[in-house]
Amino acid sequence: MKIPGLSFSWKRAIGISAAKQKISRATGIPTTRGGLERKIGSAVLGILTGGKTKRRRR
Repeated sequence: MKIPGLSFSWKRAIGISAAKQKISRATGIPTTRGGLERKIGSAVLGILTGGKTKRRRR
């Protein structure tokens, strides 16, 4: 029987999640697939367009 709102993660229990967070913050490289794809995609767009892809608000 499951208790609503209560879950258990063995990765969090043994500290894998915290270690991955520390590594990604120290290196600046995301450990998730989506984060890595976002970072690579923005770098490629920056190279292709010759500048930053984000617009500033005035």
